[in-house]
Amino acid sequence: MTIQHRARPAAGEPEGLLVLFHGRGADEHDLFPLLELLDPEQRLLGVTPRGPLSLPPGGAHWYAVQEIGYPDPSTFLPTYGTVAEWLDGLAEETGIGPERTVLGGFSQGAVMTYALGLGRGRPRPAALVALSGFIPTVESFELDLEPPLPPVAIGHGTYDPVISVEWSRRAKQLLEEAGAQVFYGEYPLPHAIDPAFLGELAPWIASALYERETGER
Repeated sequence: MTIQHRARPAAGEPEGLLVLFHGRGADEHDLFPLLELLDPEQRLLGVTPRGPLSLPPGGAHWYAVQEIGYPDPSTFLPTYGTVAEWLDGLAEETGIGPERTVLGGFSQGAVMTYALGLGRGRPRPAALVALSGFIPTVESFELDLEPPLPPVAIGHGTYDPVISVEWSRRAKQLLEEAGAQVFYGEYPLPHAIDPAFLGELAPWIASALYERETGER
């Protein structure tokens, strides 16, 4: 499997890296406009990868839907390995390490964000942004919730019929109990991204990168 992607350069020397993973059936173009909303000053190199799987009903996917909360292992695990390798290669190519990288995503992309940011053996990113997703439970995949954990921003629509907001509430509780700082937001929407919440995320991302860089809070 290969990972196609789009890149939006920083205005100057990149101060960090922002990687956004799209939802089920979308592609690398779907969240590309969000790069400007989350990094309006263009301080970061922005990258939007394309899911490596082509599955019904069309578009790109990260894994086959088996049951909400429980991705299909036969598709999830190969994708996880491939994307982890791609991320490591991106860090080497750009010179921007995990400590200056923010991972984010919507729906299936949020699931991959949790997995790649909190999977055992993976380097800790500067921050995670999970929109309308869940922390996955997959056979042969293990989370590492030992501190220190990166700060996590979670957003979810309260009327989501695809992935219930309860999944994000559970994620918030689990992460906070593990010692993570969680910036949490709910909004009266279905399976969608709230533009107002994105506006709040821009300064949050900048702050998370600054704190990781300086060690200050």
